[in-house]
Amino acid sequence: MSENRLMVEATGLTKGFGSASTRLEVIRDLDFVVATGEMVAVVGPSGVGKSTLLHLIGLLDRPEKGRIVLDGVETDGLDGAVRAGLRNRSIGFVFQHHHLLDELDALDNVALPLRISGRGSRDARNRAAELLDSVGLAERTTHFPDQLSGGEQQRVSVARALAMGPKLLLADEPTGNLDRDNAERLFQLVTELHLKVGLTSIIVTHNEEMARRCDRIFRLAQRSGLSENVREI
Repeated sequence: MSENRLMVEATGLTKGFGSASTRLEVIRDLDFVVATGEMVAVVGPSGVGKSTLLHLIGLLDRPEKGRIVLDGVETDGLDGAVRAGLRNRSIGFVFQHHHLLDELDALDNVALPLRISGRGSRDARNRAAELLDSVGLAERTTHFPDQLSGGEQQRVSVARALAMGPKLLLADEPTGNLDRDNAERLFQLVTELHLKVGLTSIIVTHNEEMARRCDRIFRLAQRSGLSENVREI
């Protein structure tokens, strides 16, 4: 592990879904620590809680028990508005499905988080153009999602994830819908941007080959429907 300070310190996380009679406990007493600047992979079978873990770290959901500290900020007691502000400023998300808006071209899809944050149209679009150039799509700024290949759509989503200058990148199966060649290109791109931008990156993946190219690998194991503590391998 890097000797830098911790970017993510999650301890004793428990999260389940459903009522008492139908409750499914997905994560129980889970500890997870990532140092600033690391790129780590999280692997494990479907349904073991990998996406749930990312949602908790990304402040999209709250644990039932446990605590999460992000870059030194204790998040447990923060209200919804403060959590949303921290999430929007500090965390970038890339999902398996690109979630681009069909009615917006690539430039405006990337500029959207900036516009929502209050940035002016020209400033936001200039920043979006720079980001699209950084992911190799300088010539595709005016193309709409249905005019882009799957790999290009996912590169737009990476550019959008970086729009607010986040410290932490959370990627949930970012290559899951791509063929082998496009998956490799996207992973290389994420790796290059991780180093260039100075990110801390957590990547959920089923691709063991890509996972081995990260700084560390964590595996979520399943026992009787419950996740054991994350274990480094």
